Order: sequence, then C-alpha cells, then structure tokens
Amino acid sequence: MILTGAKEQLFTTEIRQQLDEWVAKYPAGQSQSAVIPCLHILQAESEGWLPESVMDALAEYLGMPAISVYEVATFYTMFDLKPVGKHKFNVCTNISCMLNGSEQVVEHLESRLNVKLGETTDDGEITLREVECLGACCGAPMMQVDRDYHEYLTVDKLDAILDGIKS
Repeated sequence: MILTGAKEQLFTTEIRQQLDEWVAKYPAGQSQSAVIPCLHILQAESEGWLPESVMDALAEYLGMPAISVYEVATFYTMFDLKPVGKHKFNVCTNISCMLNGSEQVVEHLESRLNVKLGETTDDGEITLREVECLGACCGAPMMQVDRDYHEYLTVDKLDAILDGIKS
C-alpha cells in the first residue's frame, strides 16, 4: 500500500525498506541511480501501473526532479502509466519474431482474447501489447507474460498459456 502525506509517510514501512535496500547499493548521494528497481517495486504495489502521484512521491523520496522519474518511466516499455490487466502479454514483433510468425501470434491472441494490441480484456485479466524487442531472437516468435518468457510459440503453446492463466 502506498501512502500520501508528509515526506516520511510517502510509502509504507515495508515499501520504504525495499526502496532503501536498492538505494544502499549505490554510492552516497547517488540515490537516483536506484530509480529503475524502485519503479518496479512501486508498480507492483500499484496494481501493475505507475500513477503520477506515485512517481512524484518516488522523485521526492530519491531527491530527484519528478521529470527525471517520468523520463525513465516513459522510456521503458516495462513501465505502465495507465491501468493494465492483471497479466501483461508482451508480444515481440521485431524482425526475427516477425520472420518466424509473430503476426500469427498476434492474430491468434487478439481472436482468443477479443482485444486488439494495446487493449485489456473486459474482465481486466490480460493486457495485450506489442513490444519492439525482448532480446530472445533465437526463440522467435516469442512473448513475455508478466516476467516469464515463452519462446518458439505455436497456436497450441498459446492456447496452453492462455488456459493456464484462466485456471
């Protein structure tokens, strides 16, 4: 749970402890270096996305300008700035995946989920997204579901992944 209020009450004790563990890994005075792992922690605590108030609170906590936190959060596709589904399906459509069938992967997922890329299912369970590259070209076509990579995708593998999420 993320709190609002005075500086010492920006986050719960548990969240502050997690943030401080990351800040401690960097030299004194360089707390802004922990912005990426801190954003991961806060996104997980904020139902999978980063409201502006949370990013503002992190900027204050790390002693850095809010715009610097926004720059990081908007640059990386792993951070979401609007509500998303409980599960994030990130389908790579870069050249290796495209040449190995990522278009069919997207078509099948859109059909099964009844959403288009960038949309979330009506039940709020799955957000389907296109990403530029996930760095697993040797396993193309591939996608990332939450934090797990799935490679050499076929219709059968996609159906098994979807069935696993639904159960």
